[in-house]
Amino acid sequence: MPDLVSVNYTKYDGSLHWNLRMRRLGEDEHGVWLGLPGGGVMRKGYGPMVPIACAHVILLPRDAWWTAAFNAPPRETEIYCDIATPPEWLSSHEVSMVDLDLDVIRKRTDGSTLMDDEDEFAEHQVRYGYPADVIAEAEAAGRWLMDAVDGRAEPFGAASRAWLAMVDGERP
Repeated sequence: MPDLVSVNYTKYDGSLHWNLRMRRLGEDEHGVWLGLPGGGVMRKGYGPMVPIACAHVILLPRDAWWTAAFNAPPRETEIYCDIATPPEWLSSHEVSMVDLDLDVIRKRTDGSTLMDDEDEFAEHQVRYGYPADVIAEAEAAGRWLMDAVDGRAEPFGAASRAWLAMVDGERP
């Protein structure tokens, strides 16, 4: 029986956002790595299950304001980083973090790195009343990720390859 972890992203008001179950792959100096083979599913809130065509792994760093998904080819998005509160382990089988809207994405097709959802971040600062320290941490994480992902600094270089190889080609 694989060691499954419930991964729950919420919004700042506590409402359930993206959530899925992934297999714990292991840990290294970058954090905890979880994997899901192609054919797995995730859901937004309590909505319908959304199939995931390509394998991916998620890195949950220790004490950082982001998480990172590394997607297997042919997925167009190679890396998708969510700016979020530091992951909180509620138990060995459940982790939760607050999604703070901003995303840093690296495209596989041309290697470009971009910041996404800045408009949503600005809107939610008002709607949810993000405190000044949360805004500052999110913005700092976004700046750091833009440089690190674009520059292929680890863990955004080769670090994910061995972890992704553990789940690529598996079927749930």
